[in-house]
This record gives sequence, C-alpha cells and structure tokens, in this order.
Amino acid sequence: MPRRTDLRRILIIGSGPIVIGQACEFDYSGTQACKALRREGFEVVLVNSNPATIMTDPDTADRIYIEPITPDDVALIIEKERPDALLPTLGGQTALNTAVALAERGVLDKFNVELIGASIEAIRKAEDRDLFKAAMSRIGLDMPRSAICRSVAQVEALAAEFGFPLILRPSFTLGGTGGSIAYDAASLPRLAARAIAASPTGQVLVDESILGWKEFELEVMRDRHDNVVIICSIENLDPMGVHTGDSITVAPAQTLTDREYQHLRDAAIACIREIGVDTGGSNVQFGVCPRTGRVVIIEMNPRVSRSSALASKATGYPIAKIAALLAVGYTLDELTNDITTTTPASFEPTIDYVVTKIPRFTFEKFPGNDPVLGTQMKSVGEAMAIGRTFQESLQKALRSLETGAMGLQPVLYNPALPADEMASKLRKALREPHVERLWHVADAMRAGFGDEEIYDLTAIDPWFLARVREIVDAEAEL
Repeated sequence: MPRRTDLRRILIIGSGPIVIGQACEFDYSGTQACKALRREGFEVVLVNSNPATIMTDPDTADRIYIEPITPDDVALIIEKERPDALLPTLGGQTALNTAVALAERGVLDKFNVELIGASIEAIRKAEDRDLFKAAMSRIGLDMPRSAICRSVAQVEALAAEFGFPLILRPSFTLGGTGGSIAYDAASLPRLAARAIAASPTGQVLVDESILGWKEFELEVMRDRHDNVVIICSIENLDPMGVHTGDSITVAPAQTLTDREYQHLRDAAIACIREIGVDTGGSNVQFGVCPRTGRVVIIEMNPRVSRSSALASKATGYPIAKIAALLAVGYTLDELTNDITTTTPASFEPTIDYVVTKIPRFTFEKFPGNDPVLGTQMKSVGEAMAIGRTFQESLQKALRSLETGAMGLQPVLYNPALPADEMASKLRKALREPHVERLWHVADAMRAGFGDEEIYDLTAIDPWFLARVREIVDAEAEL
C-alpha cells in the first residue's frame, strides 16, 4: 500500500547532546529520516538540544527547535505545533524515554498525536527488563537466569542464590549506564545502589554470569504486512562482559555455521514479532556458549541504534531512511534498494567483503577512568574499515584510529626481558579486557604463547586468534 495520507506533520525527537553511547550515529540516522520524510511531502518538525549537528541545519527539517529534550519542553512544542505523529525511534534512548514519559502523562492523547515507528507497548516490552523476560519466555527463547530487583537488599539476597560474578543491568538506560559486573560481596552494595539509581524506573536486572560467551547482534527490519528481513549480522571479537560499543566488531559474523546463523535469524524474527515493532528496525543481541552451543537472547533495542549506523555503512542499506518510510505506511516491497536501484528493500543484503569496527578511547581526557572494559561503555568514537579479508579490514581500521598505530605493533613485548617475567606480565594483561587487549594478544604470540593458552586467558574465539597470528607471522617474515 502507498504511504499514509492521514499524516501531514511529523515530530522527530533527536538524541540531544553528544554523550558516551549516543553520538553522531543518531545524527546520521535522524538526518536520513528527516530528508526521506520531506521528500515524501511530509512537514517535519524537529526538536534537538544539540545545535552542533547536521540534522539541525536549516534545510533538514521544516521547523527546528533547539530546546532541552525533556517531557515538559517537548509537550510545549507539541501544544504549539500540533503534529499528527511522533517518531521517537531515531533519537536513541533519550527520544524513547521522552516518548514514554509523554504517553504516560497523557500528552499524546490530549493533542491526538499518534506514536509511529514503535508503539508505547512495544517500547515498554523491549526496555522493561521484567516485561522483556516474560515476552521471551512466551515464545520459548532462552535467557540468562535472572531476576528483577528494586533494592540493594534484593540484589544481595539474589547473590546468595546465583553466586558470583553477577551482571547488573539497569532498565531504560543508554550505553550500559550504571551497569557493572560484581565479582564479590564487598563491592555488591555499591554497584547495586549505582545501578538502581541509574534506572529511571528503579529497576535492575541481575543476570547469572555468561562472561566469556560469544556475542552476536542482528539488525532486523519489519513492515506492517509482517515482512521481516535481516539486514546484517555482527560479531563481537571480545566475549561477553565487554559492552558491545567498546568491543571490536565484525560484519558479517565470521564464526557462525549456517545452522547457527539460521537459528539466530529465526530467534530475532520471533523476537521482533513478539515485542510488536511492526514498522521499523530493531537490534537484537545474543550470547552463544562456545562449549555447549547454548544460545541466549540478551536484549533488544526497539529503535535505530549505534549498530544500525554500522550495519547501514557496512551493507549500503539505509536503515534509518527505510525505518522512517515504513513508519508512514510503506512496505518493504514498495521501497527500492538504493545500492542496486533494481531490487526492493525486502531483499536481504549480501556482502562479499569484511567490515571491522574498532572503538576509539581517549582516557587521557578522563584521567580518573580505568582503561579496563566492562558492561558500561567508555569509548568516544570508532573507526570502520572494509577489506576483502578480516586481516585487511582490521589493519585498515587500526590505522584509521588516529592514535599513531600503524597496526599491531609491540606494546608490552620486550625481548630484552627474561622470558618468565615477560610471560607473567602478558598473562596478567590478557586476563583483563584492557583497551589494548588486541595488541597484548599479538605481543603474547611474539613471546611464544600458543593460541590455546591465549584463548583460555581471553575467551577470544580461536578463529580470530588464528587471523591475528597470520598478521604477526607475516610481520616476522618481513
């Protein structure tokens, strides 16, 4: 069916100030959506508190409000502009939380504003840890053993049942804000209090530890006729325990068998249908046990995410643009793939190259921060590179970080040190998910460590270790 004719004016909420976990990816997505909707003849009203963005350029939207993104301020804009619809799925967690608050206050009903892209029920089911767990249970998808807690005492009681380490994940937060890994009872009260305080709803999901598992993400699109496509699979080089925004990621996934990929694909499609995102894109994250093959679903973002920007650039599929057009009534088969210009958007992209993303850290600007990575995001940017092989794209991305790195040059390795001292130093470094862990892996290979020992210390998949060893061996030959 063609686009809806009952909508004339659409309000888009931007992501606001650039913070860790929510930066230029959402400017990229929001700009795509604004331009696509204006080309379709819609009047676009944009609210974004950050003037230093492309989406706040005068020609991006019909009217632009550079105002704080709070329920009170957006409510005043709605009262003045009287939009027909609100599209909150392109402004990250800030836009989603604001849309939920506006719906709960009755602002949307009062001014007859329709929420498009994702319903309030879908947002709640995906973002509320308790509702999401119940939804996944209904469709038979496995999740880590977990429980919702609302007080430090509840978390401590659960620790006695689950044991340590414990994963703490607050609801309705961005970039893992407030999240952490509790390794012992001494640190648990402080970490639990911080997690509960970070959640707007005072909820924290306490998970059993799945540290060391492989982590995968799938970008999914769905239209109102229930056509569903997988845009891209993304694999995290770092195992579970490192926030996906801080992990080196590779697209498409490299270590899945076809059977495993189809299993994740089916699970992602079942997830987006159960949550109820019926016009737009979502990001679904999975953990896979490397020993048993057990698959668990970690979470789902019912919106355009950081990974959506990566998937768009990796495949050429304009996820934000398509998501915006699906929200106003188009179906996937009615939209044309911008790259091929001949096939519809309902065709799943396939790529014959490898895309690698490496996060960029600037701890010199945050002197108090620990360079050991965890479930709370710390990177301030990223570099992406394309190559015919993983080795090629990895080394291109390393050189693109603007840190002076020309590749996997030695960081800790010093042949002048006694072998025992060097080995001890490297083992200590490899046990921690440090920002320079990949360089430490290469150093360990130079020092004579085998892939099996490095895997035991890092839980990085042997396939990736073999590729890094090829780079180190080539360096030695040269």
